Amino acid sequence: MKKKLLALVLASAMVFSLAGCGNSAETAENTETEQAEETTDAAAEETATEEDTATEETTEETTEDAAGAALKIAIVSSPSGVDDGSFNEDNYNGILSFIEANPDSTVTPVQETTGDTAAAVQAVADIVADYDVIVCCGFQFAGIATIAQENPDVKFVLVDSFPSDAEGNTIEVDNIYAMCFAEQESGFFAGMAAALETTTNKVAVVNGIAYPSNVNYQYGFECGVKYVNETEGKEVEIVELPSYAGTDVTGADVGGNYVGSFADEATGKVVGNALIAEGVDVIFVAAGASGNGTLTAVKEAEGVKFIGCDVDQYDDGANGDSNVVLTSALKVMHLNVERALNSIADGSFKGGNVTLQADTDSTGYVSEEGRCQLSAESIEKIDAAYELVKSGVIVPAANFNGITPEDFTW
Repeated sequence: MKKKLLALVLASAMVFSLAGCGNSAETAENTETEQAEETTDAAAEETATEEDTATEETTEETTEDAAGAALKIAIVSSPSGVDDGSFNEDNYNGILSFIEANPDSTVTPVQETTGDTAAAVQAVADIVADYDVIVCCGFQFAGIATIAQENPDVKFVLVDSFPSDAEGNTIEVDNIYAMCFAEQESGFFAGMAAALETTTNKVAVVNGIAYPSNVNYQYGFECGVKYVNETEGKEVEIVELPSYAGTDVTGADVGGNYVGSFADEATGKVVGNALIAEGVDVIFVAAGASGNGTLTAVKEAEGVKFIGCDVDQYDDGANGDSNVVLTSALKVMHLNVERALNSIADGSFKGGNVTLQADTDSTGYVSEEGRCQLSAESIEKIDAAYELVKSGVIVPAANFNGITPEDFTW
């Protein structure tokens, strides 16, 4: 570029010299004109060469960037699969959004059919050599740390758990981005919604397995009900079926209503019917595909509402001319999975363990008109509490945060 400018300056200087000479000899004038034209031609030729080279370099860089964004992705999920309409599907949708923006990338769903933790880790080990990125959905994949360490060129996105070593201790791994969510916050909003909208003053939560994320939902729900009872002067009861009490990963009895699986619709319906028989008219369900059975029980009953989980489940609540979904508790996984994949594609990926909360809009509930059946008054009260959760004034109980629903306060 400097050569180009110099050539143009020289050519201009010659033109101005010729203009200053005015009546100089014709031969000298012709000679200098020819020199100026030759110099200008040389400059033009050099400019064209530089532009061609720049174009080639830009094309190569664009091609390299496009190639860098092409990822071969696998998503390994629990028995309910990536079309469960809830947890797994939301993670899958995050991958699909990434692929929409990066069409050279691909995704392969891998369904681990047992839900067993050892089987889940083995399912990852079986495919690790075939993919650039593996997205692992659920607490049962915590044991992938060794696989990741042995395959440093593969990136892992672990959802709902942090990786652990052979002794079960939580660790950080350079090529694992592990995200957990403050489910207790979303559960809290669900509990408030149930307590504010119930007409029988009996509500319940149905869960799949007492993994930490599910216990968090349960504890948060119970705290939300307690908050409404104390701030609104209500006496809403949380109904539990003793035969379906949950045992968490430490062996502690956490109560609640646990189906024992994320893929058992029949038992989900049994639990739902039993709760409805007890007078429950609002049920919050965090049970994967098992929750579909509970949803069926709600649809077959009269005057019972369903609170969805993880994603907006309003469409699932269609029941003839009506809808049974009151609202849905949100855990915004799709956005965060897509963010993680973008970081891999653009080279900014960094492994680590993060807990995502309301302050990053990663937890919440559905309040949009036409997507919920909450009253304007209930939404106003939940929104006010949301700001207190976001600022840390309200901290709902969780499985391992040292707070139980019984001693929850604010």
